[in-house]
Amino acid sequence: MQSFFGRLRSTSSVHKKNSSSAISFSEEDFKLSGSMGTVKVPEPVPSPDNDCQRLKKAFEGLGTDEEAVIWILGHRNQSQRRKIKDTYQQLYNKSLLDDLRSELSGDFRKAIILWAYDPPERDAKLTRDALKAKKQGIKHLKVVVEIACASSPHHLMAVRQFYASLFDCSLEEDIASTVSLPLRKILVGLVSSYRYDRQLVDSGIAGSEASRLHEAIETKQLDDDHVVRILSTRNLFQLRATFECYKQKYGNSFDQDIKACGNGDLESLLIAVFWCIESPEKYFAKVIKNSIVGLGTDEDSLNRAIISRAEIDMIKIKEEYFNVYKKSLVDDIIGDTSGDYKKFLLTLLGERP
Repeated sequence: MQSFFGRLRSTSSVHKKNSSSAISFSEEDFKLSGSMGTVKVPEPVPSPDNDCQRLKKAFEGLGTDEEAVIWILGHRNQSQRRKIKDTYQQLYNKSLLDDLRSELSGDFRKAIILWAYDPPERDAKLTRDALKAKKQGIKHLKVVVEIACASSPHHLMAVRQFYASLFDCSLEEDIASTVSLPLRKILVGLVSSYRYDRQLVDSGIAGSEASRLHEAIETKQLDDDHVVRILSTRNLFQLRATFECYKQKYGNSFDQDIKACGNGDLESLLIAVFWCIESPEKYFAKVIKNSIVGLGTDEDSLNRAIISRAEIDMIKIKEEYFNVYKKSLVDDIIGDTSGDYKKFLLTLLGERP
């Protein structure tokens, strides 16, 4: 068992299906995959060959050992998961994704397959699904905003490359052909730019562009060319400085003044742009809350938020969730999900070490 989970201790245990043995472990046996991420990777990390052999064994016989699948894939970072997929193909001449599709089911299958994709490919597919939704609404278009504004410029470039490779057209072309004005103008601007990704701020530009944004608010021309240019091209640090300058000069935050202009799709889209830039952790905390509030669960939104941010800033999202809603994000997930799906999400949240 040590080759599977690294150093194992007896402080806790989990029983695997189809096995009478227990796997014991402690917090010391795992490390976080990123400074603000919640995915825990065992130390030492098992080899891709070892992981593939255990995954293959989990698929054999009557029934699937879902616990083993969760423990392996849920405790590997994106680089390690990629190596597992490549090694699985080499060893068995089969796609791991295909085997996951055939062996798993329901919400658990959707979540783990989404997790198994490389992040740029995942986001390319999520964007395509959003743009091609039968009843495309503002909720779908916010997926594009998330990828354009809450990710690094390098990631957005990789998403665009994957999109073109997978679907034989550019992301911009699909937006232009499926989204109407004025939303099309905003979205094309956001996905087609390449922001400078260093912490560089010019206070003079922040002041002048805050004034430009306020002019658009006053005239209710929210799709003004200056608005699109500012939100699409400025680096995130510059934009945060501009938003702060806006609040100091005009008393309200930029998103508050957008709300005052109306409650249509354009306003809703721009508010999403604002929060993805200003505070991604607040934005995704709200996405998660909205996905579980009321009757039923919006599993697509819940999966997207947790899976896309688990290796980036989920620690901050959990903190923000508690600060805003006075409840534990983990407790809410436990109360709203079940079975292997719940176990997998809790694993990504770092709650099943």
